[in-house]
Amino acid sequence: MSLQVAFTSRAALKARTQVSGVRTVQDDNRFEDGAVVPDGLWSPLDDDLVDRIRADQSTADDVLVEVVGLESIDPDHLASPGVHELGRTFSIAQSATTTPNHQDGRLIGLHLNNWDELSYTSKHTGRRRLCVNLGPGTRYILLGDTDIQTICQAVREDHTTCNPHTDDLRCYVARGLPLQCLRIRLDPGEGYIAPTEFLPHDGSTEGQDESAAAFWLGRWAHGAMGSLL
Repeated sequence: MSLQVAFTSRAALKARTQVSGVRTVQDDNRFEDGAVVPDGLWSPLDDDLVDRIRADQSTADDVLVEVVGLESIDPDHLASPGVHELGRTFSIAQSATTTPNHQDGRLIGLHLNNWDELSYTSKHTGRRRLCVNLGPGTRYILLGDTDIQTICQAVREDHTTCNPHTDDLRCYVARGLPLQCLRIRLDPGEGYIAPTEFLPHDGSTEGQDESAAAFWLGRWAHGAMGSLL
């Protein structure tokens, strides 16, 4: 399974999305050694890639990526049973990725979340994360086009019994296996809903001013919060 994005307008998706390759980082004190980051050679989406990542009626809500606007988010969506508010974070300007580790503050690069503590066989069933850009600057969501189950199949003999981890993603990229990174622009008041337990991801303020973001975990049906695409 790959990245699956909900959209009805190809032009709207292309207008806010670019794609690049990835690399691992070594000997850079801003990042953990082995961190996976975009290579910075951003290109427009071609039609083949747009077709490949397009969600269809068979795409499960749990693995779907949606781009939404704050005005379409009903407060009831954030207070319904099972929704968990994760809080807010502040991201400095001009940062290729935004998530630090808690030990020394180094950036961890593209990674997988594990709030639901899911094994390989159930990793695709996790709650999705809602993020809203609070501004003042624009930011991006970075998304790998290959899911963690596929990644684990490629790098672990014990993949069927493993608990997928960011280290598996780092091993995959270090071996030169194929992974593309999409970045989707989110202006203030815009956000995403994405399966961050299932897809490599991070935030980015590359080329942008500082911004803050708010986050929630939950299970929301496709289209429940509208769409900007």
